[in-house]
Amino acid sequence: MKLHCLETVTSTVSLCDSKRGMEEVHWLLTAWAMLNVQAAIPIIMGANIGTSITNTIVALIQAGDRSEFRRAFAGATVHDFFNWLSVLVLLPLEAATHYLERLTNLVVETFNFKNGEDAPELLKVITDPFTKLIIQLDKKVINQIAMNDETAKNKSMIKIWCKTFTSVTERNVTVPSPDNCTSPSLCWTDGLHTWTIKNVTHQENIAKCQHIFVNFNLPDVVVGTILLVVSLLVLCSCLILIVKLLGSVLRGQVAVVIKKTINTDFPFPFAWVTGYLAILVGAGMTFIVQSSSVFTSAMTPLIGIGVISIERAYPLTLGANIGTTTTAILAALASPGSTLKSSLQIALCHFFFNISGILLWYPIPFTRLPIRLAKGLGSISAKYRWFAVFYLVIFFFLIPLAVFGLSLVGWPVLVGVGAPIISVVFLVVALRLLQSYCPCILPHKLQNWNFLPLWMHSLKPWDKLITTLTSCCQRLCCRTCCLLCGCPKCCRCSRCCRCSKCCEDLQEVQDVPVKSPEAFANMAMDKEAQDGVPKSEVDASGTKTTASITAL
Repeated sequence: MKLHCLETVTSTVSLCDSKRGMEEVHWLLTAWAMLNVQAAIPIIMGANIGTSITNTIVALIQAGDRSEFRRAFAGATVHDFFNWLSVLVLLPLEAATHYLERLTNLVVETFNFKNGEDAPELLKVITDPFTKLIIQLDKKVINQIAMNDETAKNKSMIKIWCKTFTSVTERNVTVPSPDNCTSPSLCWTDGLHTWTIKNVTHQENIAKCQHIFVNFNLPDVVVGTILLVVSLLVLCSCLILIVKLLGSVLRGQVAVVIKKTINTDFPFPFAWVTGYLAILVGAGMTFIVQSSSVFTSAMTPLIGIGVISIERAYPLTLGANIGTTTTAILAALASPGSTLKSSLQIALCHFFFNISGILLWYPIPFTRLPIRLAKGLGSISAKYRWFAVFYLVIFFFLIPLAVFGLSLVGWPVLVGVGAPIISVVFLVVALRLLQSYCPCILPHKLQNWNFLPLWMHSLKPWDKLITTLTSCCQRLCCRTCCLLCGCPKCCRCSRCCRCSKCCEDLQEVQDVPVKSPEAFANMAMDKEAQDGVPKSEVDASGTKTTASITAL
């Protein structure tokens, strides 16, 4: 039950990679002796699923163009399907055999590692000065909370004093009885009190830290909420800017050159090497930026505009999954000697989990199911764009929360509810494969899904329902906006108004005469003059005859 709880919670909260990534939380918790290796492995699998949501959200930004959205959403969800399929196969295998735990234990026992310096700081050198101006946290308090120290319950994690002076002095203090003395030689009585000598620690604050919240005296919950909202806004803004920037720069001849360079394979018979080289490139780029979400999110708009094909993006994504584990391995090597083995073992579990997934879903072309599943989902989402939001809500929020809730009740309930659902899913998938490849062996009624109600095998009824609901919400927003503007005539419009400009826009539309305005006529005549074919003439009476113009 605990394993399922840890996996689902991690997959739910891991919306984006932090400075070092969600993966390093695992070896850090192991180093704190809060988790053993066996309990931490499902957290890794859940983090792999949760961290893939960022590039899927990036794909939603390209929903304006159906063809771009189809490619972008397929390129983003190929990462999702790889992680989901890997977890569905490797989690039961790990629960039955503990192969990851045993394999990494053999690796750790083989080499005599020694703890070294801190992990190399790449982008952290640039980001740390800015993050320290925003917030600084007291690591001692965090360690005490992680170790369930009772003295840390009322302490704030926000660091206030950065420079302190600590002095230790010997003082004579009274104790209740001679049993509380430091030692018999340092204990005496004066008839009324028992005295002893003890070291007294005195800490003096010298200089405060330099960050935004140092003088606000806000509770940790309020500060955390503010930082969460601001960070999400900054993240979404950066993702939108990445999509717009790459979409505007990589156009025309530049896109053609990059497309030929990236999507070209090595000549025969070395064409198979290209994919593995792409895996190495993805791993190297992810190691440099120290975040798989950043790399895959930057690659998603390139897939959308057609610069990178989905077949080439797949090995790059697999390489990103490997590259994101290297930082955790280097950080584990810097842990203290007492926790080095556990820290390194859990970091290697993450590495070998991704290697196992690649061996399952890449070397044989037939097993590259994530590509086919992602393309199918991209086509469906391009036709029914609301389905993309439905996919995100179901697979990244509702399913993890449902599994987490059932896990709290008990593993028999989880198995009792989950086993029938999984069995039905496998039955539907097997039936769909038979319908596609061997329909002749099925009964005539099962050769298609027409025996089911339309709403169970088609999205058209759901599309009509959602379209109706969104139209009603749109009209309601329009009416509310127009009433706030004081423009009751706009309430008849079927599109959302722009508040203060709603009445002006409507008035301009009503005041436009049927015939073309002079400005349009002049534009038309200028165009005709350039083409050399005049369309308007001046008659003998001096009256100008205006050609008909089609209004936009």
